[in-house]
Amino acid sequence: MKTVRNLITRILLILLASVIPQPLFAENAPHEVGGIVLGSHIDSYPDIIKHNFMKEVVVIDRHGFRKGVISYGVCKYNEEILRIKLKYDDKSKSFYKTLLAKYKKKYGAPDSWQGDSFGLLHVWKWYFTDKNKDRVSLNLQFNTKDPDQTIGSVVKLSYPDRIDEERICFMQMCDQTYEQTDEKRKKELKKSDWSYLIPR
Repeated sequence: MKTVRNLITRILLILLASVIPQPLFAENAPHEVGGIVLGSHIDSYPDIIKHNFMKEVVVIDRHGFRKGVISYGVCKYNEEILRIKLKYDDKSKSFYKTLLAKYKKKYGAPDSWQGDSFGLLHVWKWYFTDKNKDRVSLNLQFNTKDPDQTIGSVVKLSYPDRIDEERICFMQMCDQTYEQTDEKRKKELKKSDWSYLIPR
């Protein structure tokens, strides 16, 4: 009986293998699209701006936070931290409730609430103007189940106006970089046919 079952299993696997698409042979694997090749060195493309309007670094295991992302400027606010996002170690709802009470005690009632209608995601927001007349945004977020968000509590602290200014500065920098590209290279980069549009 066991031998018959094994034989049937093997036959089914062979039939499935003939129906399920198999990966293409290695020599047909695409490595290039838009004139950019996987595995090539980024310096091979001098006309590519090598960062976004903010750079990010990751921090871990820091003063009660398990992980975080620090975003800093590359243009007008070069090397200045403009946004901090940290995930608390404790993911429990009871910790979140205690945290929210402490936030409210220190900063008063939140200026706004954003979340979903199902109660899976809670986002409380406070807005301030500091002594330098800069707007500061503070968010406390708690997520119970939303798979697109971090489970547990997260704090975000940022300079929203400076981030906007940094984005504008960066876009101007992109425009200047393009303007400085010689005309021959610009024409070359404008070329388009199926060899550029379809990965190869």
